[in-house]
Amino acid sequence: MDVELRGITKRFGTVLANDNVNLMIRGGEVLGLLGENGAGKSTMMNILSGLYSPDAGEIVIDGKAVAFEGPGDGIAAGIGMVHQHFMLVPVFTVAENVVLGVEPTGALGHLDLKKARAEVEEINEKYGLHVPADALIEDLPVGIQQRVEILKVLFREADVLILDEPTAVLTPQEVEEFFGIVRSLKEAGKAIVFITHKLHEILAVSDRINVLRQGRITGEGDPKALSEADLAEMMVGRPVSFTVDKAVAQPGKPMLEMRNVVMLDDGDDLVLDHVSLTVRSGEVLGVAGVQGNGQTELVEAIAGLERTASGKIVFDGEDITHASVRERHRQGMAHIPEDRHRMGMIATFTIAENMVLNSYYDEEYTRGLSVDWGHVQETAAAFCVDFDVRTPSVFLPAGNLSGGNQQKMVVARELERQTKLVIASQPTRGLDVGSIEYIHKRLIQSRDEGDGVMIVSSELDEIMGLSDRIVVMFEGKIVAEFDNTAGSADRNAVGLAMAGASGETTSGAAA
Repeated sequence: MDVELRGITKRFGTVLANDNVNLMIRGGEVLGLLGENGAGKSTMMNILSGLYSPDAGEIVIDGKAVAFEGPGDGIAAGIGMVHQHFMLVPVFTVAENVVLGVEPTGALGHLDLKKARAEVEEINEKYGLHVPADALIEDLPVGIQQRVEILKVLFREADVLILDEPTAVLTPQEVEEFFGIVRSLKEAGKAIVFITHKLHEILAVSDRINVLRQGRITGEGDPKALSEADLAEMMVGRPVSFTVDKAVAQPGKPMLEMRNVVMLDDGDDLVLDHVSLTVRSGEVLGVAGVQGNGQTELVEAIAGLERTASGKIVFDGEDITHASVRERHRQGMAHIPEDRHRMGMIATFTIAENMVLNSYYDEEYTRGLSVDWGHVQETAAAFCVDFDVRTPSVFLPAGNLSGGNQQKMVVARELERQTKLVIASQPTRGLDVGSIEYIHKRLIQSRDEGDGVMIVSSELDEIMGLSDRIVVMFEGKIVAEFDNTAGSADRNAVGLAMAGASGETTSGAAA
């Protein structure tokens, strides 16, 4: 199936999201779609899938113009969208999630789960998805949950699959497996739209690439003839540096110390196993590891979001093991959470309100017993300018922002204040190359101003580029530590330690 978008224009109030966009999507082909945060990619795909109606222009499928009145029409026409944030019911099985809304029925209209399971298994086999039909979603790793989302659109007989940031939460191993699935879908004749900010991925998997900037198609080409630098410049309109420009760190006193910290989960299983580490002022400590090896719990312990079973946490010389989140914040701890929707923002609150979620009670924003909202709004507007949070107004709900602009809003809130320690978990997830460049500069700026900075990232390139020292987590333990002065750490050795191979602890080891 071939799909063409002709002259698509879409406005939201004064914001022109799509400006006379023309796009061709062909069966048996992967179209890579690149663009900055807020460039209009998701809006355009929401129009194609029937979630939005265009203000002007038309959608043409196999030479015939169509008009969608809702997502049901898009699905009926063979358009399926796999959203960046999964839309699954955790307590349902894979099969139940896949058939939800289009359940097969038997006699007297009763749900036929046996038939549903058989149909899911058939799709599983055909495309090599290898998803257990009877497993509960909540028991599956994110990489398998991603495949369930693909199963859902294939079950609805989609011929065009829109994949919106499909690798954002996948490990490198899961990404390679996912690319294999994409190639099998292409070989089956499906048309694939692959939306991502990761330039190396789009070059690896795409047959054609289109670049969107400020609502317009500004570039296109053959991935075989383009470099990452070419794509980055097309995206942001200027050359982008892929290396982190930083001086050699000048570490000072310990800003954070964890001493034999133990944490148990709700089932009393060990998730942090006698973890000890130190973050000094004036340095960046990178925490590497395959997702699910205790990094999330490590950050939650430091930020005060979860209680530890034993051990001690010391911040700037003071024992904060039992301190509240607010106490840690007031002492100068900044926390950029890995999941902005669950822990970093409230979608229905305005951008201005989100900018002061953890500081509205500070003297800067209070006048007696009330909040000085005028000052809050001025400050929020300044933060938006500094961090390029693209919005026509700080009075809009934060949920109206694109995912990348939501992330920049959270980062701005945490870094635009006086801090001593910055805990940044997946700080650039979902950001475009220009925004990543800026966030990296700000984190190094915090280091150079004397903050201790700890980066937790599933992107090994980010860890290698930012960190002065690297520790690796595996099964809840710190299993290796590497000196990364001037990028001197052995990337292969770090990767092996992430996979559980014994790593050599280098100088500067945590006590």
